[in-house]
Amino acid sequence: MTAALPAASGHSSATYVRYEVLRVFRNRRFFLFSLVFPVVLFLLVAGPNRDQTLQGIPFPTYYMAGMVSWGTMTAVVAGGARIAAERSIGWNRQLRVSPLSMRTYFLTKLASGYLVAMVSIAVLYLAGAAFDVRLSAGEWVQMTVLILVGLIPCAVLGILLGHLLTVDSMGPALGGVTSLFALLGGAWGPTASSGWLLQLVKCLPSYWLVQAGKTAYGGDSWPPQAWIVLVVWTIGLSALAVWVYRRDTGRL
Repeated sequence: MTAALPAASGHSSATYVRYEVLRVFRNRRFFLFSLVFPVVLFLLVAGPNRDQTLQGIPFPTYYMAGMVSWGTMTAVVAGGARIAAERSIGWNRQLRVSPLSMRTYFLTKLASGYLVAMVSIAVLYLAGAAFDVRLSAGEWVQMTVLILVGLIPCAVLGILLGHLLTVDSMGPALGGVTSLFALLGGAWGPTASSGWLLQLVKCLPSYWLVQAGKTAYGGDSWPPQAWIVLVVWTIGLSALAVWVYRRDTGRL
């Protein structure tokens, strides 16, 4: 990364975007956690249960949605690890004196995370199709759109963590946060079917990521609660991320 530092000064936003995309594809570690692990787990679990159902949904369809939610969450939150690495070598100082706007900076981080997420989605969809996940073209599109929308607060969370944590602490935080969200959201199976625990997990964006597969299969849209949860999380985390970014860069 240090060899590319001089390129940040005075370059256009397009240059920074290209640089960020290259960094994403060179980072094999996060491809491993966001792509390989979810696919392997899907194959190991969905294969023996391909003839079963869960909550009235064919098991491969339900579990594919769960693995997609886990893999894509990891992909977008992992953007925070790249931010932490930038901060550790003074990259933020270079960006501060460059023409790059804060808006472009945040949008680029979001786009790079979504790029990895789209690769994860595509591979898991192929794995799902191999295990008899059968949806219409409209259902595939609906599920994908809902997943991408549901990832917005997770991507903002990654940016926030990247400006709060060091490189050493970012790894455990990334694994812990995404695993906890996946567990409570039902990525590996329903956490609760009724009661206060169900109401609690419905307040998490990860719950609605998992429900994207169920929604597409059932043909119904997300309820208003889903949109409210996502908007509240996005606004709250965005406000914190902007504040932490300004505080962090203000020290430079």
